[in-house]
Amino acid sequence: MNFEAIRNAHILVVDDERTNLLLLDKMLRQQGYENLTLVSDPREVLSAYHARRPALVLLDINMPHMDGYQVMAQLKALNDPLLPPIVILTAQEGRDFVLRALDAGARDFVAKPFDRNELMMRVRNLLDAELAHRMLHDQKDVLEEMVRQRTEQLHHTRLQIVQRLGRAAEYRDEETGNHILRMSHTCALLARAAGWSECECDLMLNASPMHDIGKIGIPDAILLKPGRLTPPEWEIMKTHAAIGARLLDGDNSDLMLMARDIAHYHHEKWDGSGYPFGLAGAAIPMAGRIAALADVFDALTSCRPYKPAWTVEAALDYVKSQSGSHFDPALVEAFLGLESQVQEVRERFAESLLDRSPAIPGHDPG
Repeated sequence: MNFEAIRNAHILVVDDERTNLLLLDKMLRQQGYENLTLVSDPREVLSAYHARRPALVLLDINMPHMDGYQVMAQLKALNDPLLPPIVILTAQEGRDFVLRALDAGARDFVAKPFDRNELMMRVRNLLDAELAHRMLHDQKDVLEEMVRQRTEQLHHTRLQIVQRLGRAAEYRDEETGNHILRMSHTCALLARAAGWSECECDLMLNASPMHDIGKIGIPDAILLKPGRLTPPEWEIMKTHAAIGARLLDGDNSDLMLMARDIAHYHHEKWDGSGYPFGLAGAAIPMAGRIAALADVFDALTSCRPYKPAWTVEAALDYVKSQSGSHFDPALVEAFLGLESQVQEVRERFAESLLDRSPAIPGHDPG
């Protein structure tokens, strides 16, 4: 360790005897230590410590008001991860004293009257070790911050990929531009109402845009057909759920695992009449159940080439009618309590044609 750095280290000296304080001050300054704080009243140690954190503490044991053991107990109670080393200054001798001092937190001790050379060697050695320890601690903090920033960058990049994948499917399907934004924010609202943690809700917000990514694999003649699909065409259309799951497979991050579940299961129905597996009730992953409700509601209230937008009232009536058949009844109940918040989402990400042409329900969104 650079001796210049050692000499600039702050040393806190605590002794009720003014003569000892002056002697220690003189001895330390002669060795080039200038950053010293001298305290004669042990009750002032904490305030001195907080005012300027020392790299070393020289502490007397026998003092009025508070002895050195009590001072060490106060310092230890601070739970400072970089508590500086403490050197005990005392005229006491004996193994029991040494063990008690070490147990209380002392790193070393020097007997009175002081041997100048011995004291200076102990001070320098302890400062050298302490400053090296702080340097490693600072490097650890720097590395942790670098890792945090890198992790944040990777998370941001992953989210960007997710959003672009969602939009890629959206453009192929000629859906309204903000559908995935409304759908994903509604998913997050519904997840929160269902008792999910904030972390889980954030995953839902960022995973749900990929719910229809599998439509990338559906032929244009079927995906963009303006009229109703024939039964064979409908069977091909339904494969987009499995295609989406395969596209998202192979990444074990929480985000991609949830996205895969949503893509795979958001067309399952509570009564078992959905696809691709015909799962029923709680066998359908919760993320898929949430996405199903949010997706259908936004599809109903949005304009499509094959239909005008439904009114919110009509769409809510439909959701109610599908409780226990298409949708999880508990989620329907939670969703109905979110009407004002869902409306805020619709307004925030509104399309120019949204709600311009209300129609009587007639199109089956399943």
